[in-house]
Amino acid sequence: MTEKRIACSSCKKDVANDAGTAKFMCPSCGKSEIIRCKHCREIAAKYTCPECGFTGPN
Repeated sequence: MTEKRIACSSCKKDVANDAGTAKFMCPSCGKSEIIRCKHCREIAAKYTCPECGFTGPN
């Protein structure tokens, strides 16, 4: 069985079991899950939804 890699949507770092990680659905389309590591959240690094192209943080 293959395990899905959980990576930050901004920096692409593996965030499995990392404290401070946030997961949420895209605020624009609600179709794609956005994953943010603690560091990218703190520095407000941009992310892009692969489904609709929405970029955040605003």
